[in-house]
Amino acid sequence: MLDFLKRSKKVAKVTRNTDLYDQMPAHLFVDCPYCKTRLYEKQLGTHKVCPECQYGFRLNAFERIEQVTDTFTEMDAHVTGPVVDFPGYSEKRQQVQQKTGLQEAVVTGIGTIKQTEFALGVMDTHFIMGSLGQGVGEKITRLFEYATEHELPVVLFTASGGARMQEGILSLMQMAKISGAINNHARAGLFYLVVLTDPTMGGVTASFAMDGDVILAEPHAMVGFAGRRVIEQTMHETLPVDFQRAEMLRADGHIDEVIAREQLPDVISRLITLHQPSEGMKR
Repeated sequence: MLDFLKRSKKVAKVTRNTDLYDQMPAHLFVDCPYCKTRLYEKQLGTHKVCPECQYGFRLNAFERIEQVTDTFTEMDAHVTGPVVDFPGYSEKRQQVQQKTGLQEAVVTGIGTIKQTEFALGVMDTHFIMGSLGQGVGEKITRLFEYATEHELPVVLFTASGGARMQEGILSLMQMAKISGAINNHARAGLFYLVVLTDPTMGGVTASFAMDGDVILAEPHAMVGFAGRRVIEQTMHETLPVDFQRAEMLRADGHIDEVIAREQLPDVISRLITLHQPSEGMKR
């Protein structure tokens, strides 16, 4: 029983033989997607982290930006994908745009941490599950091109269900488009940091999410290509409980480290400072 419910003997007496959770408004409680613990919502704190297992609840793009930057100036906010002749797609995209206030599933711009400037991209699962469409590909590509031109490091928070199926092959082409811009950025001797968040799946994992010079992940973030159920049905095997979780990827050497959400600003700042290019490496 939660502490705040213990304060009143009257409440305890009235609800002695009932489930206290059923007596409270539903929005006051949340279930952790990873450990399944039922939590009083305020227990998550400002970083929205489960106190039992440290799983980070999903954030929208501007919540993330507020947590990791001192200042932020958005760029290319108007950019979105073209109209695609797929049944119901235009209507769905308009509805999501109105609901989220975003034009696409990624927010890009220039941020600072401790007076250090860097290019920042944050993918948002609230916009069609952060799927990779033409608009997302264009915005991330422009971010890397700007960073290359202005000799800035890039930090990218990935969160995606994969390629946007409504856009077909044009969606898949964004993988190569972004990777090309990343390659030009790397050839200029500039630093690229990826932070994998839950979930990062499909074509995003198969391309730019794994192209970073340093790859971090939040605790228990799901990262992979095909989904667990698809793999189990194909292989006719039961996969380990921690399959495709950040901790297993770290153990297998696929990523560099798993970092708690509240530690990310300091870690990002230190990594950017550490990887500042010397004068001889600049173009």
